[in-house]
Amino acid sequence: MGDVRPIHTLLQGYAEQGLLLPRSISSLYDQLRDFIVYDRNGIQGVCSLHISWDNLAEIRSLAVAGEMQGLGIGALLVRSCLDEADSLEIENVFVLTYQADFFRKLGFVDKDKKELPHKIWSDCLHCPKFPDCDEESLIWTSPEKENSL
Repeated sequence: MGDVRPIHTLLQGYAEQGLLLPRSISSLYDQLRDFIVYDRNGIQGVCSLHISWDNLAEIRSLAVAGEMQGLGIGALLVRSCLDEADSLEIENVFVLTYQADFFRKLGFVDKDKKELPHKIWSDCLHCPKFPDCDEESLIWTSPEKENSL
């Protein structure tokens, strides 16, 4: 429970830059089990895997402290979320992001937002950019699913 305020501080810095949706402390407590943290002398990175729908989850709130960027922490956090999705037998994980190239390097491919279920837009209603979202949408599909096609 002691991670909530440091997570909030890290995310808030990116939210103030318009790079992430702001998260209230209350919402972090509600969704704390969704988060993975990178803790090296304090919280230096966070990422969330949020189950959205049958066989669909979302990578949310990926943030790495500025001085720790470029060290592979973000990729480590995303891969941990993808491993968790695999363990839950969730075959598809999407992301809405301004860092599309980062996610492409991790095996995500472009996906038209209109093809995602409407249920995912519940958070978007609270975004100041809604309905004119300028984030890119990408999706990752489990290798097991790809091999079975």
